Amino acid sequence: MKRYVFFLTALLMFSVAKSQEEETIRVLTFNILHGATTNGDFDLDKIASVIKQTNPDVVALQEVDFKTRRARGYDLATELGWRTKMAPLFGKAMDYDGGGYGEGVLSKYPILSGRNVLLPHSPKNEPRAALEITIELPSGDTICFIGTHLDHLANSVDRIAQTKKINRVFSKNKYPTILAGDLNATPESEAIGILESVWTDVYQTEVPFTFPSDKPNKKIDYILYKPASKWEVIETKIICDSIASDHCAHFAILKLQK
Repeated sequence: MKRYVFFLTALLMFSVAKSQEEETIRVLTFNILHGATTNGDFDLDKIASVIKQTNPDVVALQEVDFKTRRARGYDLATELGWRTKMAPLFGKAMDYDGGGYGEGVLSKYPILSGRNVLLPHSPKNEPRAALEITIELPSGDTICFIGTHLDHLANSVDRIAQTKKINRVFSKNKYPTILAGDLNATPESEAIGILESVWTDVYQTEVPFTFPSDKPNKKIDYILYKPASKWEVIETKIICDSIASDHCAHFAILKLQK
């Protein structure tokens, strides 16, 4: 009888430990410079090696080409998914160079659904999008993950309109949600202030720089989450590879609160 009780206790402890492990999610966002490197060549293995460093569960990719001439006809999201053993999804923001250009997401876990939300932009400015997936974690919990890339111009009119639409659309999510990407805005900007009325940045005290990758001097890449009560930040890290991209990759481990 004692041996049976000991076995049940050990099994329960293992189940609790496993559940706690499965409630954490490893998040990465990375602007991949449309598959090029800062050396001017084309090296998807170099980009994949940066992604694999952190063993992420979900990845938001910006500047993603889909079968363009400059990307040699590759579907970059699928190619990087194959190299990292993750499920890929591409969201087109615009037609470009014989193919498409926009966002990519990678997931280690099953993708239950996806949607590509086009963001507002001025007539002559570059279109932008927010690509969302709904995934099921090993614990059985469901979450949403969004990758986006906001307007890069000095004039913030489009960027502000884009943040307002992100808040309007995704604040209605019924599942805990993570938003990640190259927001092309510094922490004190109006655009980030608008986002932070709904979302919480994984960095609350320090301001780590993410751009440019050779000598970072400003933060424009972010991982945010909502609602604040459903997430705990376990770890954050900035990964700078001056060859793989002109952006540093931004990594965080978040724990989903039961």
